[in-house]
Amino acid sequence: MKKIGFLSFGHWTPSPQSQTRSASDAILQSIELAVAAEELGADGAYFRVHHFARQLASPFPLLAAVGAKTSRIEIGTAVIDMRYENPLYMVEDAGAADIIAGGRLQLGISRGSPEQVIDGWRYFGYAPAEGESDSDMARRRTEVLLEVLRGKGFAEPNPRPMFPNPPGLLRLEPHSEGLRERIWWGAGSNATAVWAAGLGMNLQSSTLKDDESGLPFHIQQADQIRAFREAWTAAGHEREPRVSVSRSIFALVNDRDRAYFGYGDENEDKIGFIDEKTRAIFGRSYAAEPDVLVEQLAKDEAIAEADTLLLTVPNQLGVDYNAHVIEAILTHVAPALGWR
Repeated sequence: MKKIGFLSFGHWTPSPQSQTRSASDAILQSIELAVAAEELGADGAYFRVHHFARQLASPFPLLAAVGAKTSRIEIGTAVIDMRYENPLYMVEDAGAADIIAGGRLQLGISRGSPEQVIDGWRYFGYAPAEGESDSDMARRRTEVLLEVLRGKGFAEPNPRPMFPNPPGLLRLEPHSEGLRERIWWGAGSNATAVWAAGLGMNLQSSTLKDDESGLPFHIQQADQIRAFREAWTAAGHEREPRVSVSRSIFALVNDRDRAYFGYGDENEDKIGFIDEKTRAIFGRSYAAEPDVLVEQLAKDEAIAEADTLLLTVPNQLGVDYNAHVIEAILTHVAPALGWR
């Protein structure tokens, strides 16, 4: 059995070829797709966060709205860039969104990815401490977030408050019990996956990672997952961790599918550089007739290792088509692979 959800980047463009032409379209259609996915029996609705881009950027209003419109589906991010976040304010927003959703929030966070602007977090008023890199800053903020999510008091109360305080040090409110165990780290390398395991975060691994061995992407990703699980065991955590991987997967079941995705020019891994120093490997996409797709996906070692699969959806093709993409996987592919 495997949890299957979708991951939307929430792109929008005013092009007449796009079904998502404005920020309003992107946000409202994201809510509609989450509702449709729940009705189809999918397990998760996840959203990517990018700043300074025509994409989804402010996750918590969206997560709260999805939580209010649905009742069962997991609601998450993959991922929020911690270089841009005030971790204390984020705890309040996340706690409120999780309460609205009835404890269904699965919050994916990360150091982030290449940006639309140079050092965009500086425009938000943030800067690394002396001797710190932006990656260090993201990880430091993550540790603050995790500690505050425990719900323990840490702030000295005013002796003459406007309203009566409970005894002792004060915590941030609203506190959502259990959210601390539903934080995921989007790891781009084996080392950061191990670091996340030590802190008791679940693992999200996307369609790209550092090229650390020259092996095919799915094998490198499976190695990353195994390293994460070994580190989790070594850390002595009591609960079982969650692991998700992202994939672009399209079952070609009609002529429209074939017209959109039947070209087959992304069926191999690609190598590139995500900055001047980091060589990365980008995982292939899958697009084939269902029986062929089943054979291909059965050989993907990382999907086999993960308990959760996030299907990256082409959101600009509209809600109805993306619901069809999800339904085709749930109906024609997942049962044959034992995921359902």
